[in-house]
Amino acid sequence: MPSIHIPKVTRAPKLADFIEGTPREAECVVTDFRQMDPGDGTPVSQPTAAFLSYDEKNLYAAFIAKDDPKLIRARVAKRKQILTDDRITINIDTFHDHLHAYWFDVNPYAIQFDGITTDGYGDDFSWEGLWHTEAKIVADGYVVLITIPFKTLRFPDAESQTWGVVLGRFINRNNEFSMWPFVTRRKLPQFVAQFGHMEGLRGISPGRNLYFTPYGLLSKSRYLDQTVAGPPVMARSTDPRAGLDAKMVIKDALTLDMTLNPDFSQVESDEPQVTVNQRFEVVYPEKRPFFMENASYFNTPQNLFFSRRIVDPEYGIRLTGKLGRWGIGVLAADDRAPGKSVASTDPLHGKRATDAVLSLQRDLFHDSHVRLFVTDREFSNGYNRVAALDTRLHFSSKWFLTAQGANSQTRLLDGTQLSGSTYYAKLNRQDRKLQYYTTYTDRSPGFRADLGYIPRVDIREVKSRIGYKWWREKGALVNFGPALIVLGNWNRRGQTQDWEADLEWSMEFKRLTSLIATRGESMELYLGREFRKSSNYVQFKTEWLKWLAWSSSYTNGAGVNYYPASGLAPELGDSQNATAELTLRPVNRLRLDETYIYSQLKTRKGWSGLPVVVSVYNNHIARSKLNYQFTREFSFRAIVDYNTVLPNTSLVSLEPARRAGYDLLFTYLLHPGTAIYAGYTDIYQNLALDPSRPPYLRYTNYPDFNTGRQAFVKLSYQFRF
Repeated sequence: MPSIHIPKVTRAPKLADFIEGTPREAECVVTDFRQMDPGDGTPVSQPTAAFLSYDEKNLYAAFIAKDDPKLIRARVAKRKQILTDDRITINIDTFHDHLHAYWFDVNPYAIQFDGITTDGYGDDFSWEGLWHTEAKIVADGYVVLITIPFKTLRFPDAESQTWGVVLGRFINRNNEFSMWPFVTRRKLPQFVAQFGHMEGLRGISPGRNLYFTPYGLLSKSRYLDQTVAGPPVMARSTDPRAGLDAKMVIKDALTLDMTLNPDFSQVESDEPQVTVNQRFEVVYPEKRPFFMENASYFNTPQNLFFSRRIVDPEYGIRLTGKLGRWGIGVLAADDRAPGKSVASTDPLHGKRATDAVLSLQRDLFHDSHVRLFVTDREFSNGYNRVAALDTRLHFSSKWFLTAQGANSQTRLLDGTQLSGSTYYAKLNRQDRKLQYYTTYTDRSPGFRADLGYIPRVDIREVKSRIGYKWWREKGALVNFGPALIVLGNWNRRGQTQDWEADLEWSMEFKRLTSLIATRGESMELYLGREFRKSSNYVQFKTEWLKWLAWSSSYTNGAGVNYYPASGLAPELGDSQNATAELTLRPVNRLRLDETYIYSQLKTRKGWSGLPVVVSVYNNHIARSKLNYQFTREFSFRAIVDYNTVLPNTSLVSLEPARRAGYDLLFTYLLHPGTAIYAGYTDIYQNLALDPSRPPYLRYTNYPDFNTGRQAFVKLSYQFRF
């Protein structure tokens, strides 16, 4: 791989130096950027140059990106909200293990986007570092200066450092990603393994690297309390709360996080999803800060740790990092939720669960590894313990194998003992044109992972996908091609539970525009009955205009009524599902997002003896979201939500539900860890109190009953030593 030598300077570079052409003390200059997309090694379409240097405290990377300012796609936005903007990036593999790398992206308005990428597992957006950016749009493009304190990074304790590095530029109107050194899709998913070498860093260290982040939260709430004996009441509460998060770096490479009365509040609301008539649990991504940082250390091929299982913790401690070729992740927390979910007369009321996770990974060869992974959840006299081994092995630049085996031991609260195992393997081949994988999953009926997300057990499933893409380097069409996906699933008795065959056609155009169409045939076994299904799916996305984005999808076909009304059996009906998302950016600092989701199930002729086709249910979800970015640090966000479920209660076990609400949030985010939030939430439902009879609530026609209201202010400040 090519190498660059980074010079040490005594005077830090300034943004004005690169705008005005002022000579700098010393720097490494890189200009040979080549495309990964859409060309494969084609030179970058717009002249690009990077300039690197360092001193005792910081790494500096400046970029001069030539372009027509009228064609640049960028906005003043919230941190990490620049995924479709033009931007530059520097990716750094500080441990030079050819597997993991920090990335630092910056758009032409100096808005930051950072994270960690791991070959074979993808990007982890949860990591947030403290670093500094300046940028300016000029007459012939834009200029960016990045300052990365060594305190922000983790790297080996050594006098001389050699790191992996990639420098890159995104030009999104062309769907273009260009890098130095040249990184090709023909060797993906080996991304970090294709990095160049960055040499010359000497006498640097993260230092003591102590962080202390105290926070204070004051909230005032009014809510419908259904936990009291007798009729529900509207309760009020004022909740002051304070705590302290602490971070310590050990041996320059390990991070110890500790927390006292931790802040596990979630400021950002979850994105809307369809939860009606779902056979398996619907999950939402983690957004709580303590669990998000370094979350990649706890990712496994099968999801044996899903942090939202820890619902209401009071304390937490975590150790993550690398020592040589060893990667370590340890997490422990309590959870008050199990003791709160039972009646006050229950002996378990007020008790809490204890949760622990261990990940110990050993890197092998150039870019492979083997790992021990253990989870333990204890509550009263019950427990769930899982021990697993997984590995990722590269056979060549195109073929790799991921495998995992795990065993669980469980004791339920009634004393019942369960045990089980799960095995998983994935063989993957990927290059620029041909993509192929086959997975095999085998789970016994007694396997449980109470801290993970395992939607079903008693399966032996094989799934394969093979796809081919033709690439074009001229014209609006970037690539196109077919894919075939097949799946077969049997239980331990050899009975077919599912099979599926999908034929997909995809086309990708410039300006972030794509079209996917799929035709599928499948069979699903549910409660002993076989349901044969067909489906058609189409998805269209575009950002052809830089001020407008549109995404939509539509599916029609057969669908099962998983939760029929009392006395009825599941039946196969006609299903429709649609989503539409519109994003408008009428001015640089304003973003408007409109989301609509529709789900419908109708009967077929002969369903339960019905002579005509009728609706089983309709579900409408709408969200309007406005974000105004006053400055890089200060923003206002407003959300209005509406969700309605219209069921035929004679056919499906659902209640007519209408829910409306709005959510206001002011944010001043100086940098990760230092922020002020002020928010207000109001929720209305189609309910009315009826003290005359249990359950003391009845449904009405309109969502005009206020069931929840909260105002809060939250402050945090990060002290760094």
